[in-house]
Amino acid sequence: MREQLEKYFNRYVTFNDNEITLIYEKLKVKTFQKKEFLLKENTVCKYHYFIIQGLVRSFYIDSKGNEKITLFALDNWWVTNMESFLKKTPSTQYIQAIENTTVLCISKEELDDLYLKVPKLERLFRIITENMLIANLRKTDVFLQMKSSERYFNFVESLPNFVQRVPQYMIASYLEITPEYLSELRRRAK
Repeated sequence: MREQLEKYFNRYVTFNDNEITLIYEKLKVKTFQKKEFLLKENTVCKYHYFIIQGLVRSFYIDSKGNEKITLFALDNWWVTNMESFLKKTPSTQYIQAIENTTVLCISKEELDDLYLKVPKLERLFRIITENMLIANLRKTDVFLQMKSSERYFNFVESLPNFVQRVPQYMIASYLEITPEYLSELRRRAK
């Protein structure tokens, strides 16, 4: 796990062995079973999670009682509910394991402490946050500019292995299309 984390960090910012050790010692390993919640609505998000292995989704329940998936995260991705984590306010979303998932997690207090001890870590998280913002903006652009069928084929082309790991109804929710229409698109693609 340490090597995986170090390799990930060093893609963005170079850390020496002592810095990695200091960071790694603050992280806790947690395992979540399939369908287990990392975070539930109306609870404060206490951790920032680095996914070692597995797959999670972030979603909310709309006024009609429908799940609306806003994010998927898999191996080597960070996931949290940023507003709840930073402001210590109740989350408006859930984070749930889609597969058995192992994560490294860190609390806000420990992360803030590490920012002081290893200033490069703050730079790393700024870069990660910027990349997440760019990904969200791209998703918004795709949703505004593409027809639902184009969104599906773009999604499949961009993440072919990912599509095999996620139930189809969840992909439909994420793409804001019905499961029936997704089935029709999949038939057309064959």
